[in-house]
Amino acid sequence: MGSDIGDPDAAWLVSAERWFADRLGKPDEFAAFVVDDPVDGVICCAAGICDSHAPTPKNLSGLHGTVFNVSTDSRHRRRGHARGCLTALLSWFQDETEVQVVNLNATGDGIGLYESLGFVPPRFPALAIRLT
Repeated sequence: MGSDIGDPDAAWLVSAERWFADRLGKPDEFAAFVVDDPVDGVICCAAGICDSHAPTPKNLSGLHGTVFNVSTDSRHRRRGHARGCLTALLSWFQDETEVQVVNLNATGDGIGLYESLGFVPPRFPALAIRLT
């Protein structure tokens, strides 16, 4: 999403690897779908997680879904890979979890895909604050 990821030995990569390894052991909370090319390796992915919130009258489980890390290698774009991964992820949310609402942050490159799959702006605007 336009962020500098640093060098291959950047400290955040160790933390991210640990985080993903932990989440892979929690299939009721986390899922990732990939396209693996025989030459180039993983060329596309979509990952999602269930976030636990307090139950509400319209969401007794309190679970919300979050989609993240939807990305496609630039050499393999515009071939339906992201749509396939994201469709599989949305099916996982629907069939394997109690999530009723799925959120994501869209880039200009991805918004058309997300809207074509039914994503709309949230009823209440999302705001954020960066704490230092």
